[in-house]
Amino acid sequence: MASLSVRRQQQLSKGFGYVGMLLIVIIIGAPVYWMVAGSLKTLQESQQFPPKWIPTSWHWENYQDAWNAVPIGRFYINSIVITVLGAGLQLINGTLCAYAFAFLKFPFKNWLFLFVLGALMVPTEVVILPNYIFFGSTVKSWFDLSGNWLNSYQALVLPGAATAFGTFLMRQGFLGLPKDVLDAAKVDGAGHLRTMFGIVLPMSKPIVITFALISMVNKWNDYLWPLVVTTKLEWRPITVGIRLLLTEEGTQNWGVVMAGTCFVVLPIIAIYIFAQRFIIEGLTAGATKG
Repeated sequence: MASLSVRRQQQLSKGFGYVGMLLIVIIIGAPVYWMVAGSLKTLQESQQFPPKWIPTSWHWENYQDAWNAVPIGRFYINSIVITVLGAGLQLINGTLCAYAFAFLKFPFKNWLFLFVLGALMVPTEVVILPNYIFFGSTVKSWFDLSGNWLNSYQALVLPGAATAFGTFLMRQGFLGLPKDVLDAAKVDGAGHLRTMFGIVLPMSKPIVITFALISMVNKWNDYLWPLVVTTKLEWRPITVGIRLLLTEEGTQNWGVVMAGTCFVVLPIIAIYIFAQRFIIEGLTAGATKG
């Protein structure tokens, strides 16, 4: 009887788990489906009440209209450059700092790591104004440039080159590596660079890829800083430029707007689907290490 009761409890908990996952999928998937369905609707269908969840006919011309309405090609190039350079710099800085905090010995290491953790608590909005002043006027006075760094890839990428979250995440993953392998590398005379590139990074591939993906998503979706630092249309990423599809009079074609939104969202969804197993492995790596 006891084993039967335990089995029923397990089945009941598993059923509640499946119901919970189904609710999460619905909550997350419903807006995405509404976006995709709305991108295929006419203006009349998008304004109907009660709303129609399934378009009567698929209007793929909304994507062409959205592409032609604003320079999305240029926006894509800017977003790709910002994402690749920004995520690359964060990955390099985060890897080097994480290796130092995990394996090197230097004065005040624990205090400095607490300082890095404290940076996680600082909202991004707090540094918007100082960064704008720096790239708008201070850089010009320091380097005697003919103009400031506003409307440039330097201003779009450099403020986010450092990463406290990446340092913390990869440090925890590095601490979870087997000590025997690292000690064997020391016995063989491997230096820090050889140990990092030959042993630590290959063994920590899931967590490194996870942080790279998280950084890429954050850079791709960044909106506030590119909006502030760019005043010219040709320098804006797709997250900011897609705002041009909305008219101030409120007469926009929502099918075209949703199609433009799909241009922003679908590349990230495709990347997540391709690399989801690395994300799960990376986020659970080093979970029991302090």
